[in-house]
Amino acid sequence: MQKHLKQLVVSNAKVMMWKPVIVRTRITVELILEKLAAGETPEEIIEPHPRLTREEI
Repeated sequence: MQKHLKQLVVSNAKVMMWKPVIVRTRITVELILEKLAAGETPEEIIEPHPRLTREEI
Protein backbone atom coordinates (compact mmCIF):
# COMPACT_ATOMS: atom_id res chain seq x y z
CA MET A 1 0.00 0.00 0.00
CA GLN A 2 1.35 3.43 -0.95
CA LYS A 3 1.48 6.09 1.73
CA HIS A 4 0.05 9.50 0.96
CA LEU A 5 2.87 12.03 1.04
CA LYS A 6 1.97 15.54 2.09
CA GLN A 7 3.05 18.13 -0.45
CA LEU A 8 5.25 20.65 1.33
CA VAL A 9 6.51 22.77 -1.57
CA VAL A 10 4.48 24.42 -4.33
CA SER A 11 5.24 26.74 -7.22
CA ASN A 12 2.72 29.13 -8.76
CA ALA A 13 3.00 32.07 -11.15
CA LYS A 14 0.84 34.19 -8.84
CA VAL A 15 2.91 33.48 -5.73
CA MET A 16 6.47 34.77 -5.57
CA MET A 17 6.89 34.62 -9.37
CA TRP A 18 7.16 30.80 -9.61
CA LYS A 19 9.73 30.50 -6.82
CA PRO A 20 9.15 27.33 -4.81
CA VAL A 21 7.43 28.19 -1.53
CA ILE A 22 6.27 26.26 1.50
CA VAL A 23 2.61 25.32 1.03
CA ARG A 24 0.14 27.76 2.74
CA THR A 25 2.84 30.48 2.93
CA ARG A 26 4.82 32.92 0.85
CA ILE A 27 8.07 31.73 2.45
CA THR A 28 10.49 30.61 -0.23
CA VAL A 29 12.58 27.48 -0.06
CA GLU A 30 15.49 29.71 -1.03
CA LEU A 31 15.02 31.81 2.14
CA ILE A 32 14.94 28.74 4.36
CA LEU A 33 18.07 27.31 2.74
CA GLU A 34 19.88 30.65 3.14
CA LYS A 35 18.97 30.77 6.83
CA LEU A 36 20.12 27.17 7.39
CA ALA A 37 23.38 27.87 5.52
CA ALA A 38 23.93 30.90 7.77
CA GLY A 39 23.72 28.60 10.78
CA GLU A 40 20.18 29.27 11.99
CA THR A 41 18.42 26.37 13.68
CA PRO A 42 14.92 25.29 12.66
CA GLU A 43 13.65 26.79 15.93
CA GLU A 44 15.24 30.16 15.06
CA ILE A 45 13.59 30.06 11.62
CA ILE A 46 10.18 29.14 13.06
CA GLU A 47 10.22 31.94 15.65
CA PRO A 48 9.51 34.81 13.19
CA HIS A 49 7.45 32.49 10.95
CA PRO A 50 5.09 30.63 13.32
CA ARG A 51 3.07 29.10 10.46
CA LEU A 52 6.10 26.96 9.55
CA THR A 53 6.63 23.57 11.09
CA ARG A 54 9.87 21.73 11.73
CA GLU A 55 8.76 19.14 9.12
CA GLU A 56 8.45 21.88 6.48
CA ILE A 57 11.93 23.15 7.23
